[in-house]
Parts: sequence; structure tokens; C-alpha cells
Amino acid sequence: MLIPAMSKRMKLLMVLVSCSFLQLQAQRHEANWQSLDKRPLPAWFQQDKFGIFIHWGLYAVPSYSLVIPDGYSEWYWCNYNDSSRHNHQAVTSFHNKVYGKNFGYEQFAPMFKAELFNPDQWATIFQQSGAKYVVLTSKHHEGFTLWPSKEADVSWGRPWNAVSTGPKRDVLGDLTTAVKKTGLKMGFYYSLMEWYNPVYKKSAAEYVDKVMIPQLKDLVTSYKPSLIFADGEWILSDTAWRSTELLAWLYNESPVRNEIIVNDRWGRNARKMHPSTYYTSEYGSGLNKQVVWEESRGMGQSYGYNRMEKLSDYKSASELILVLTDIVSKGGNLLLDIGPAADGTIPVIMEERLTQMGAWLKINGEAIYGTKSYSTDRQWSKGSMPSVKPGEYQTGYDINELVKPVNNGNAYIELFFTKKGADLYCIVPNYQPSINIRGLQLSAVSKLEILGVHKEIAWTQSGSNVNVDLSKLNPADLPDKIFTIKITNAVQ
Repeated sequence: MLIPAMSKRMKLLMVLVSCSFLQLQAQRHEANWQSLDKRPLPAWFQQDKFGIFIHWGLYAVPSYSLVIPDGYSEWYWCNYNDSSRHNHQAVTSFHNKVYGKNFGYEQFAPMFKAELFNPDQWATIFQQSGAKYVVLTSKHHEGFTLWPSKEADVSWGRPWNAVSTGPKRDVLGDLTTAVKKTGLKMGFYYSLMEWYNPVYKKSAAEYVDKVMIPQLKDLVTSYKPSLIFADGEWILSDTAWRSTELLAWLYNESPVRNEIIVNDRWGRNARKMHPSTYYTSEYGSGLNKQVVWEESRGMGQSYGYNRMEKLSDYKSASELILVLTDIVSKGGNLLLDIGPAADGTIPVIMEERLTQMGAWLKINGEAIYGTKSYSTDRQWSKGSMPSVKPGEYQTGYDINELVKPVNNGNAYIELFFTKKGADLYCIVPNYQPSINIRGLQLSAVSKLEILGVHKEIAWTQSGSNVNVDLSKLNPADLPDKIFTIKITNAVQ
């Protein structure tokens, strides 16, 4: 009697296993964009909204650049060698004066000691900032890796990773462990190309085959990131980088195939809004399109730490909060960069900004995390609309200039909107005793409150507008200069 029963169970199990296998087979992705683009993006990315970028490498030793557009200190080596760069003359003069004409960039490696690096302290700062994910430069265009990559040492013919020289520790691995311990997601920036790698200079194809692909696979397999931010793609096509082959492995075979998300920088011809990647802008005006996107920027003008930046070059916490609000209202994510010093410390001004943002998000995060764009992302005052230059890179766009109430007849932004389910969030950049929300029809069950104040706010419906009365509140009663009006049951 038991044998036939067991046989039926085994048959059922075999059918279930077979169905699961066929389902997995159906989900496999071929090494071409048409197939890859059928993979949906993991939902966590659009929900988390705010991440921390970290640019840290040998360039942290000189930490020097002029403070100008494109004044990126992490480009120090290229700025020194390339006479066509804006920063060439300044960097060359600085380098020769401080280190000497015969001092090669490779000599910065043993100076990059990270002797004060405390990964648990970093992870705590990131957690307190309100960020939900962290992206560390595993390798910038200089080719120096922050994990023990044998490909780095072999291809350069010298110690060229953080375990072989400099810190003499797996700083990437240590930070990954610390960050994941706090519950945040960990991701890695990875430069496809390397400026002066001997193998790359001899043969790009050989470099891709013997350095880039095995290196990236080692990075993913060993440290299991949730995100890969590729860069340096503009030199070659996606075919030359073998990007689709690598992404097919990532989505089919890698240990993070179900969670991993990647950006759009996989070849000079590949940035075409592929639905399997997220779009990136950099010190730009951001996007307002139906695509998944992320804006990255530093607190000043550089990604890597730049000792030339002064206090006036840094955005204040309130300015950074408005940057985050602006981006999220348009459906994007903010990847805010810090540049640690060569000794492994996070500059105090950067820590302060992150802590202040975290305090704001503790109260107002409900209007940021897990939200979607409303039918309109902002409300302008009456007046002449300012000209906003669109673009993805170094546009000079500054949202903080667009919220300033002025008396010269120009319009300014009065409100930013986000939504979550039936609730609408109105983020107010400047206190006013009376706020008029145009084009909004509320019902009798709608309620208004200010996040952090927890009391209902008086309002009236006037035609298609909602008038919010804040006259009984002093600005001192508000939790912050930038505050959020939550309207429950506002969205039909």
C-alpha cells in the first residue's frame, strides 16, 4: 500500500520540478538587448530613492583639482597627462611642486594607507543619513582595485590593489560586511576601461577577455552586490565590451541574479533607455520621463575629495534636501557622493550634511521612500517661467535658485508633489501662512497634517483649488524650514 502512494508523490514531485525547471528556462536571457530587456527591474531600487556614492582611491592622496565645472579630483592622473584637459596646467604645476617631476602616479599607492578607516563607523553614518543603499568605487579609471584582484596586479605588473599595497586590507570587503550588517544594500561602481593599463593599451579585446570580465565576475561572485554602476563605457561599443554577454551571465548565472540592478553605461552606443537598466544623469537637470533614473552628484563640485573646495562650494543640508526632493518628485533616485580622505576618514562637513539629511528624512521620509510621481511634480507661482536648461551632464541646473521667492515678476516653485496610494504629499520649500494648492479636488474624508506636527490643518475647497491655512502655526512650530503637508485620501 505504501509503495504506490510513494510513487504518486514522486511523480507529483517530478512534475513540479520539471515545471520549475521549464519556468527558469523560460526566464533565461540571451546575450542581446532584446532578450535582456525582458527582465524587469527589481522593485527595491525605485522604492529606496536615496543612496550614498563613495569615490575613494589613490586620487585621495593628492586630492586636488581646480573648483570648476568638471573639476573632478578623481581625474588627477588623466589631468596630469592630458594637455587638452582644463585642469592639466594646474594639476601639473601642483604635482611638480609638491611631489616632483619624477614622481609617478604609482608612487601614491603606498601612501594610500587608510590607517583610520573604520567600516562600522562609515556604515553607521550611512544608516543615520537615511540612505537605503551604498555604492563604492571598486575600481575607478586608474585601475587600482579596493579588493584583492589578481587581474589588477598581473595586468599592471605591480601591486595594484588595496591588499597588495597601501592599506594592505580588503577595504571593499570590510565595508560590504559592515554596510550589509546595518540592513542597507551594497553596490559597486566599476570602470570598464582603465586609462593606462598596459594590456588595455596593447589590445582592448585582450583586456576585456583577461582583465575586465574575470574581474567583474570575481567582484560579483565574492561580494554579492545588489547594484552595479558601470562607467568608462564611452570609449568602446557595447559589442567591444561584450556587455550583453556579461549581463546575460549576471541575470542568469550569478549569485545575485534575482536582486541585481545595473545602470545604463555599457557602451558608447548602449545608452538608449533600455528597460533592463536604469538611466543615469550627472550634475544635470535630471529627467521627467517614464523611465527609471538616478542622478549622481557630490556635495561640492567633485566626486573624489578635493582639498581646494571651500565651505561656499558645498551645498548646505537644506539645499541637498531640496535636490533630493526635486529628483524624487520627478520619479528619480539621488545617489549623493562623498569623497573620503586617504587616511580613511570621512570629512566632517560631509558627515554633518549626511546626519542633517537623516534627521529630516526621519520625519519626512514618508514623502520620499516608496513614493511615485504625481500627475504634476511641482507647482509654480504666477509670473514669467524661468528658462531651465535640460540635460544629463554638468548643466548648471540648481533647484535651489528656482524656489526663491522674488519680486521681479519671475515664477518660482511653491510646492513639490509625491504620492503613495491615495495619499498626496506636498513638500513646501518656504513657509507661507496660506498655501493654495491648485487643481486639486478633495472629499469630505480627506485630512491634512504636517509631518512631524501631527495635528490636522484647517483647509477649504475653493472651486478646483485647496486653500491651506497655516496662520496659526509659527515657523518655529514646524520641524524644519522645508516641511511636508500630507493629504490623506487625496488621490482618486
